[in-house]
Amino acid sequence: MSVHDTQNPETREDALAAAVDAVRGGGLIVLPTDTVYGIGADAFTPQAVQDLLEAKGRGRDTPPPVLIGDHAVLMALATDLPEYVEDLAEALWPGALTIILTAQPSLTWDLGETRGTVALRMPEDETALELLRRTGPLAVSSANRHGKPAATSVLDAATQLGDAVEVYLDGGAARIGASSTILDATVTPAEIVREGAITKRQIIDVVGDIFTAPEPEPSEEEAEDAAGEQGEDGEPGTSTESAESASDAAPAGEADGDAPSVLDLPSEPELESVPQGPAETPLAAPGEDVAPSTSEPSTAEASTAGSDSGSPGSEPSTSGSTAAAPEDRPDDGPARPEHMPG
Repeated sequence: MSVHDTQNPETREDALAAAVDAVRGGGLIVLPTDTVYGIGADAFTPQAVQDLLEAKGRGRDTPPPVLIGDHAVLMALATDLPEYVEDLAEALWPGALTIILTAQPSLTWDLGETRGTVALRMPEDETALELLRRTGPLAVSSANRHGKPAATSVLDAATQLGDAVEVYLDGGAARIGASSTILDATVTPAEIVREGAITKRQIIDVVGDIFTAPEPEPSEEEAEDAAGEQGEDGEPGTSTESAESASDAAPAGEADGDAPSVLDLPSEPELESVPQGPAETPLAAPGEDVAPSTSEPSTAEASTAGSDSGSPGSEPSTSGSTAAAPEDRPDDGPARPEHMPG
């Protein structure tokens, strides 16, 4: 166990070199960051990551986040990024925002039970960034025992972790003194897993409200139903289904195409001419019998005949039915690990 001062320009280079040697040898280091002090190990050395978890008193179910020293490393470690992630990284990195993303499946590392995810952050601390550019990605968690307060100075870290750490880098008091905010971008809408130095409002100001589910787009069935409920002139009740129902209900005389269409009714139906009978018979004198005419149908009979033969004046029913739209089905998001970085 050794402590190295990174604030003194004369000793800073030797301090960084000692930390790089420890990481490459599979050892643990403590480094300053913008939020709190962190305990770090080579992200691609599984035994070093396991030693980190044991030094903190944590299990594999709480994998450590990964710190990076350059924006370009983001694309090398994560895949299937939502559109807003690069904008967030551009605006808030380096800074106190940790983003949970889908890890590149080709990576040969073992951070614990990550369920295929990785939590990435680029700290706003010159010592940390310079170290990360030399070592590559580091698995880093807050430099404290599990359940204890996060270390804001190298003394706090050494008191809790002791000889489990090979090299301590002393960068003075942590500038922020609070943990980073953890944003889970593997779910829709995005979720804040842990509130920290970056506020929800700051995130919304950069990329808009990513915490509200978008309005679902209508399915093809719903779109077809909605279109069927509107007629050619945008009037309800003239759907194809309604027209078919009305056609089925029309009298037999209209089925052969002589009657007007349900969707194109004439404004003035033409009336069939009523056959003319013989001239009216003078009123008979009292006591005389007048024989009824056999050649002229009565008005009631003509009316009945017209109805039976499907007169154009008879309008068919236009009642119909509209299919009910299917219910929306909620969609569950993927599970996420509990990343608790510094």
